[in-house]
Amino acid sequence: MAQNKQITLDNIASAVGVSCSTVSRVLTGQSKKYRISDKTRELVQETARELGYFPDQLARGLRTKRTNTIGLIIPDISNPFFSTIARNIEIQARKTGCSTVLSDSQEDTQLEIESVQLLQSRKVDGLIICPVGEEHSHLERIISSGLPLVIVDRYFKNLDCAFVVSDNYQGAVEAVEYFFSMNHRSIGYIQGRVNTSVNIERIRGFRDAYSKQGIPVDESLIVGDSFGKRNGYIGAKMLLSKSPRPTAIFAASNLISLGAMSAIQEEGLKIPEDISIISFDEQPYSEYLATPMTTVAQQTSETGEIAFKLLHAQIHQDGEQSKEGIVLPTELVFRKSVKKLNHPTSE
Repeated sequence: MAQNKQITLDNIASAVGVSCSTVSRVLTGQSKKYRISDKTRELVQETARELGYFPDQLARGLRTKRTNTIGLIIPDISNPFFSTIARNIEIQARKTGCSTVLSDSQEDTQLEIESVQLLQSRKVDGLIICPVGEEHSHLERIISSGLPLVIVDRYFKNLDCAFVVSDNYQGAVEAVEYFFSMNHRSIGYIQGRVNTSVNIERIRGFRDAYSKQGIPVDESLIVGDSFGKRNGYIGAKMLLSKSPRPTAIFAASNLISLGAMSAIQEEGLKIPEDISIISFDEQPYSEYLATPMTTVAQQTSETGEIAFKLLHAQIHQDGEQSKEGIVLPTELVFRKSVKKLNHPTSE
């Protein structure tokens, strides 16, 4: 029975008729540095492919003290918002020859902490984390250890590290102002996880939009406590049971809006004839719903790309921690889920 044989640099060098060092320099992207001709470079690369050569990453890692892997921790892989971010991080990582180890924290801080420990034990070169909640002492320990770190979507004001977030405040302001322009004054708000930076900024925008109009906020119309579908369903049920019920609902996430729509349908109501709705988060299905959804769109693809580039820069600066914070603008995407009332009214 034939045995599998690991193809080495010596095998390629013999086949091409060049030195082993020349092969090594070509395959590590140093052809220009050592003035290796394009003809030789192409011949080495083609021969390596034909022979089925692949580098010994373990040996390379021992030499460079890098594993060419990064760790990525997200709260919910089933959420299209986070899966899109993860996909674009993976795309960028592959372009640089990096592998990505993904962990789903399931919106659980303890699982997030355990994921950090697991990824550190695997000697990843850096971490990108979409944090779950308020606890961040484990993130402080990452920074203290010198491991490159970038956090995404949510951030902590007193945590000194790079982050990429959306302009949650302005996105909420623009959504509520649009409701006002359509003569809605009684707007129910189904918020996400309380005390997270995302929720704090969105509810601040919600309140400030009211304040600019000189209209008091009805605190009884602010409900909810998580970014999930179940919270949207329960929150909408609570709002729709009020008398008079609000004329509009602002859902703080894509999953919240799905839950809210389910409750609205159960109550025998129609969007926007009976109640209007705007969702924070643009998704591929938003325009294909029975009533296309007006949304606050975030730059999810760009968020993933920028997060990786920030981490990659840190890794290649010998672990020097970047403190850069990037806030990406949102865009209000107008569709048909908001009805214009005849007069400014809460009835």
